[in-house]
Amino acid sequence: MLHLFLEKGPWFRAKRFGYGAGLPFKWQGWAVLGFYILAMTGLGLLADNDQAIPTFVTVALMLIITGIFTIIVRNHTEGGWKWRGL
Repeated sequence: MLHLFLEKGPWFRAKRFGYGAGLPFKWQGWAVLGFYILAMTGLGLLADNDQAIPTFVTVALMLIITGIFTIIVRNHTEGGWKWRGL
């Protein structure tokens, strides 16, 4: 199953206007996006729940996960990330 995540090729469409990636068009992209949303929601709920972990740890984990997510999306966007104007 892991080999399916390691296959080459784009998972996300390029934005029509602006810089970055659009929505995913392959299941791998949707899985990565879903994991990211679940991770951010879970960390937010965990931090809000009677200070189970300190705020700075929550923020650090959110930044690390966001960085990893950004790298994955950038590496799997068709046409790469560049400015697309009119």
